Amino acid sequence: MPIDVDAALGAEVRAVEFSWTPSDVQLYHLALGAGADPTNPRELRYLIDRNPQVLPTFACVAASFHQVEPPKFSWPGVEIDLAAVLHASEQVSVPAPLPPSGSARVISRIAEIWDKGKAAVVVLENSATASDGTPLWTQRSSIFVRGEGGFGGSRGPSTSDPAPERAPDLEIKLPVLPQQALLYRLCGDRNPLHSDPEFASAAGFPKPILQGLCTYGMTCKALVDAMLDADVSSVCSYRARFAGVAFPGDTLKVSVWNDDTRLLASVTVPARDDAPVLSGVELLLAPQRP
Repeated sequence: MPIDVDAALGAEVRAVEFSWTPSDVQLYHLALGAGADPTNPRELRYLIDRNPQVLPTFACVAASFHQVEPPKFSWPGVEIDLAAVLHASEQVSVPAPLPPSGSARVISRIAEIWDKGKAAVVVLENSATASDGTPLWTQRSSIFVRGEGGFGGSRGPSTSDPAPERAPDLEIKLPVLPQQALLYRLCGDRNPLHSDPEFASAAGFPKPILQGLCTYGMTCKALVDAMLDADVSSVCSYRARFAGVAFPGDTLKVSVWNDDTRLLASVTVPARDDAPVLSGVELLLAPQRP
């Protein structure tokens, strides 16, 4: 059905209360590839019992971590076919490092809707607070919906995210495990696009693709490990655009630029002529804490 912008914009989609445990955090980190060197103390920071450090990207899956059904895209004024959906971008901001366990309430709303002609972009904003009212994180997700444009809305801002015009300061090889998409499903992303060959074929892909949020989390971890001494407390915000797809079994290349108070990056697949996967990657550094 056509998007009803007046009904959708600003509407509160849902309020969800949930909790998480260190085991959830450990599984999330394992799904990103943590523990490849199981004796490395830096890797074990992500996997220790009771008090693992938490990548800020865990916020993007925390509320749906135990979901066992494919997601539904049904909001006020918006009804979307799952096969028409592609994740366009993701951003998470944290005022402090996330705790390894806790409870939270997330309020979601549709913040923006852009008309791209043959498609629409729907921007969702999730704000999470602890049970005592302490802000935990803010998450913004933009969803590209094929066939839902043409409703007469604004096109929105430009999506161009050029890399710096100089050689990267570092290049990181990031292997994707053959079973990584199946493992990441345990973090709540049950979209059959990542597990069902027939569904992936119907959507125009030769085989199931890796979840965009998995690539997003893997890249955040790679930046934290390589540039920030594997210390997640150094991150206050992290964002990226989904510029293409990665497949299980790929080896990704993360090109990194150190830009004073932030890290910039892009992610490509060298074996496919440097096909882009993530663009506009930006990790903002947290102010030094006392």
